[in-house]
Amino acid sequence: MTAEPSLPHHRVPPGSLVELARGEGGPATVDLLTAAERSRRLLLLRMLDDAADLGPAWDLLSAAQRRDPAVVDELLMYPQTGMWLATVLRRLRAGAVEQDEPPPAVVLGHVRALAAAAALRAELDFSIEVPVRHGRVPLPTLGCAELPSAEPWTTATVRAEAGHAVVRTPGHTVAVPVPPGSAGPGWHPVRRLAVGPAGLRLEVALDDVDPYRTYPRPTEPSPLPEEAAARWRQTLERSWKVLLRDQPETAAAMRRGVFSLSPTPARERFRPRSVSSGDAFGGIEASEPDDAVQLAVTLVHEFQHTKLGGLLHLTPLVTPDAGSTELWYAPWRDDPRPIEGLLQGIYAFIGITRFWRAHRRATDARTATAHFEFALWRAHVSTAMEQIHRHPRLTPLGTNLLDTLRDRCAQWLAEPVPEDHLAPARLCVADHVTRWRAHHLRPAPAAVDEAVRAWLAGESGPPGALAAEPEVVPDPSARWLDCLAMLVRRRLGGADDDRHSEGPEEAAARVTGARAGDALLAAGDAAAARQAYVADLAVEPGRAGTWAGLGRALAASDTHPVAARLLCHHPERARATHEALLRTTGTPPDPVHLATWLGSPPFAAH
Repeated sequence: MTAEPSLPHHRVPPGSLVELARGEGGPATVDLLTAAERSRRLLLLRMLDDAADLGPAWDLLSAAQRRDPAVVDELLMYPQTGMWLATVLRRLRAGAVEQDEPPPAVVLGHVRALAAAAALRAELDFSIEVPVRHGRVPLPTLGCAELPSAEPWTTATVRAEAGHAVVRTPGHTVAVPVPPGSAGPGWHPVRRLAVGPAGLRLEVALDDVDPYRTYPRPTEPSPLPEEAAARWRQTLERSWKVLLRDQPETAAAMRRGVFSLSPTPARERFRPRSVSSGDAFGGIEASEPDDAVQLAVTLVHEFQHTKLGGLLHLTPLVTPDAGSTELWYAPWRDDPRPIEGLLQGIYAFIGITRFWRAHRRATDARTATAHFEFALWRAHVSTAMEQIHRHPRLTPLGTNLLDTLRDRCAQWLAEPVPEDHLAPARLCVADHVTRWRAHHLRPAPAAVDEAVRAWLAGESGPPGALAAEPEVVPDPSARWLDCLAMLVRRRLGGADDDRHSEGPEEAAARVTGARAGDALLAAGDAAAARQAYVADLAVEPGRAGTWAGLGRALAASDTHPVAARLLCHHPERARATHEALLRTTGTPPDPVHLATWLGSPPFAAH
């Protein structure tokens, strides 16, 4: 490629920093981040050429740039190009190949596929060898040729002459249609979606074939059936209408910073999966959504990550500390997170909270779900921010950003929400953190042993040592900590017509990770929930979520207040002591009796 005399020195002006610190950022701010990302990509490409000598691919990219610079710029800024650049440079540094990864020649050879795509779009005559991946040849931004192959990794030739292009292996040839965006025998195009009215249109690629469309690990091409692609197009059209109505400023910025959607199969209702990456600026990987509002939330969520990722490429929010082992509670995750990950989540869910705040005020969207989601996420985000407010590792910009978001969230917390929707949100907020504590916090083993001895000796309460700050020990079994919120969402709307008549076992069966006690608690039957949780603990005493649920059921039924308080605030003490007593005696103690004892004043050791 033609070298630029010098890359610009990128700065984010004060006005843009104010926007980003508020969790926002208009089109001009997004353009600044995009320009910085372009310079970063050029530097990474130059680093790759220095490290690996891209040879014919570099020459062809340079020829395409001379013919049509806009084409090469678009390819360079395509999210999957950024993901590939980061992947190949990491592979070159690491040297070793992990199991199930493509050979290094295939990963590095992707640059030739990029060059071929650039040359095709620039209408050059050329010939170049490109990788074949399990019988498929992806050409970024254009599509994928399918050529039968007995080998997982081989090569094909892409040749263009006088406006005609083919992808060829010995014995097989696929013609690249003109234009390449149309389908043809053996050719799957990258579909282009354009939704919304003129002047407010969102244009994205629906990319199902680029290997680097999934983050952070690449996957092989998987072309969508036409009916699935049609559903995506229809849902995106409706989602864009929602965003234009509820958040026009966000939509205007999104038009400048969302370039591709990578579809993956639908998941359990209310549990979509979406991913973005700082290396893939402007790209979103997302499961097929339940409905248009869910996709709108996903777009807002991942666009927040895109903006923050672009800012982090220019300036840090946290000072580096390779030796730090601090982990924090992230209300949107099952696992503990480092401060860097927690900040990413805070920024993303500020955007989600802002979406629900606007959506619940829309004239045709005054739904129970919108009120519930706004109340839920404003509380979750506030909890997350309070943990790291004024943390010493925050840079001045990081401190300012967190202070600004914290002030905004405080204003949202003061906004009224109907009690019928506020109460279940508070329940789900409290339940999630309690489940997280039961899984990931561990009292000191010596204190637990002392508590066992005190219990067996008939002491009136536990040792004071058990009240010491517990250690965060990530529990890999922690999954589906949001099951109570899922059950509440089903009851609020959008689920099956018989959701109110089904029994607790049936309701729980529809939500992965939920138990009958959870369904009863979500339905407001605290007394029955308590019985169900106690029965569950008799069979699975180590199940962390059941201890948390029991505390909520006791609190909601206004029985055994000491046990309820202990289990709601310190379920880890009950779980650890119960497990130790069971190991010691072979007989499990009554969980409510044990929790009442653990919540009593500690005895004085002599």
